[in-house]
Amino acid sequence: MRPTVSIGLPVFNGERYLEGAIESILGQSLSNLELIISDNASTDGTPDISRASVKRDPRVRYIRNSENRGAAENYNRAFRASNGKFFKWASHDDLCDPTFVERCITGLESNASAVLCYPRTMFMDAEGRHIGEYAESDDFTSVDAPVRFKTWLFDRSGPWCNAVFGVIRSDVLAATGLIGKYNSSDVILLGELLLRGTMVRIPDVLFFRRDHPERSVRAHSSKEARAAWFDPASTGKIQMPTWRWLRGYAGAIARADLSVPDRITCSGSLMKWCVLNRHKLRNDLVGATKAMTGKKRISA
Repeated sequence: MRPTVSIGLPVFNGERYLEGAIESILGQSLSNLELIISDNASTDGTPDISRASVKRDPRVRYIRNSENRGAAENYNRAFRASNGKFFKWASHDDLCDPTFVERCITGLESNASAVLCYPRTMFMDAEGRHIGEYAESDDFTSVDAPVRFKTWLFDRSGPWCNAVFGVIRSDVLAATGLIGKYNSSDVILLGELLLRGTMVRIPDVLFFRRDHPERSVRAHSSKEARAAWFDPASTGKIQMPTWRWLRGYAGAIARADLSVPDRITCSGSLMKWCVLNRHKLRNDLVGATKAMTGKKRISA
């Protein structure tokens, strides 16, 4: 029987928290699910924990990359291996309330225009102690795609993209560019989803997101290290993150099924975004020019 929802859990060396994350997923009130653990060539106890879960519960599948292909490819591989009508990404160090999936699916099924449903978020520390709730005041329920896209570009609250760990319609997600191989590409993906439908937020805290020193954004703080985390092939290459975002948003608008007036309006919002980010775009160009000049001097 086709699972109602597929949950993709990409992981690399996550033995400390992985077992708890798996149990959090398998303990969901909606039982017709599949869990796909996509291992990015871990060298710790991750394979043993994953294989033990496969033996314990037939809903678990374990796939392993022969080498570390980066977070972007691993996230996307987990989705491509899924079979469910709905899909959710899960992190190896986070936890979900037992009703998370069921309530998100109910939110989607009761709202035909919604492409993603997610709950409120509580941050916790390395030991699982609650730090504080993440304040989100965004409203992405407008029937107009240009309004939702504009809100995402200019008015969204905070840097944390908690919604990417919500429940998404699989057919809609498949039509997007998925997770790109560049810094903060989840931001672009959520912007693209908003071009395709609304986002519904459940008013209760059902997602517990762990913030700790080994978290990817903490452990890879420089833009170069962060880019290599997304895609190891980018190591040593010139990074132009703002231009990459611009390209990502432009591609999202091009792929979306928008009317001509809506496409023009969304493109206009993106042009305004360019104006507001002109200094970052310029700095990317200056940095790239200096890096290329330095490489030429060394080779000479």
